[in-house]
Formats: sequence, structure tokens, C-alpha cells
Amino acid sequence: VPGYGDSPPVEMALTAQGRRAFLDRVLQELGMQRPVLISPSMSGRFALPFLLAHGDRLAGFVPIAPVGTKDFTAEQYHTVQTPTLILYGDRDTGLAPQALQSLQHLPKHRVAVLSGAGHACYLDKPEDFHRALLGFLRQLK
Repeated sequence: VPGYGDSPPVEMALTAQGRRAFLDRVLQELGMQRPVLISPSMSGRFALPFLLAHGDRLAGFVPIAPVGTKDFTAEQYHTVQTPTLILYGDRDTGLAPQALQSLQHLPKHRVAVLSGAGHACYLDKPEDFHRALLGFLRQLK
């Protein structure tokens, strides 16, 4: 995620509109059409604005306890028709419940909770993570 960790800051990443445009540009540059967007943690600042503006351009969405879920209303989430797998570890007692509270307003969602996994559930329980992800991907049209 630009501007986090050791990555250089990107001026357009300062606003939700800029972050949405940045992600749009990345997907265009990669030539991706109807990808499944997987969004762990800090990437929510990019993925959620994109989902709300361009969810119809995604085949699916997999939020993994993303930040920024409270920035949008239940009504905004209700408009999104993108199939969604809300995925998190049951030991993530901080961000995951907060994200779930907002993301459960997405009309086409299902939830997968990884037992014994923390915030980085894909690192803690990689086999369970991949099983849940592949199951979701198989159900997409």
C-alpha cells in the first residue's frame, strides 16, 4: 500500500477519491478485467472507495479486517452488488468485529471466520485461508 511501511508516499493517496483513482489506474495498467479484489488491513483505504464506486467492475471482493469500514454508511454498502467473502481470524478482536459490523450491510456477502487466527489470518492459518478463498472463487460466475 503506497505510503505505508517502507513504500514512498503518493500524493494522490491522501484522499479517498485519489486512492480510488490510484487503484483504478493500477488495475488498468495491469489489464485486469473483473478481478477479485482481496483487501487485507490497510489496503481497505484503497479498496473500499473503489468497491463503492466501481463494484460492478469486480468479479468479487474479499475484505480481511480492512481499515476504513466506518467511513461509509450502511446505505452506501447496500448499493454494492459485488459478491463478497468477509474473512477474518477469530483472535482479531479489534479490527475484525468493527469491519464486520459495517461490511455485513453488503447484500451479497458471506462470512468465513478462521479459528485460532489473528489479524493476519492468512499467515496464521494459510491452509484454512486458502480453502475459504478457493471455495468462494469457485462459486463466482
